[in-house]
Amino acid sequence: MFSPVLIFPGIGNSGPQHWQSLWEQANPDFIRVPQRDWDYPDCNEWATSLTESILKTGSKEVVIVAHSLACLVVAYWADKQYVPIKGALLVAVVDPAGSNFPNEARGFLSTPRNKFRFPSIVVGSTNDPYSSFEFTSNLAQDWGSTLVNAGDCGHINANSGLSDWKTGYELLNKLRA
Repeated sequence: MFSPVLIFPGIGNSGPQHWQSLWEQANPDFIRVPQRDWDYPDCNEWATSLTESILKTGSKEVVIVAHSLACLVVAYWADKQYVPIKGALLVAVVDPAGSNFPNEARGFLSTPRNKFRFPSIVVGSTNDPYSSFEFTSNLAQDWGSTLVNAGDCGHINANSGLSDWKTGYELLNKLRA
């Protein structure tokens, strides 16, 4: 039996052609973490919503699938509001010190670097406009995560042309098994 999955998009939510949305459409048991405001994210508020979503599943076997800004929320949550989970797939982590970091985001400037208490996989792209692969690699090492180099895939989103991103789904299933 597979673990429950929480889909956790970044700023702006994931549109209908994003691999997260496609996974959710194909798997009715996948649950999107709700947010009050997808366009003006607050790290603490988003972390609280993640905690509530995990508790709502009633399972300690939850796997989080975070994209972009949501990856930073997972790090903050793991440091401050942690409840047991099975694992996390963290894709296209953004660099809060980067020139393209969204001005609308509040509470993200200090990224926790403590080792996670759960297995995790960090997937980064070598040409992500929101983060360098070096930054992603350093975070993966600090967090105790397995690092996966996706190659030149931009921000690993709908614009990357990945469709339902089968490689990512295989990584998810490794965490769920």
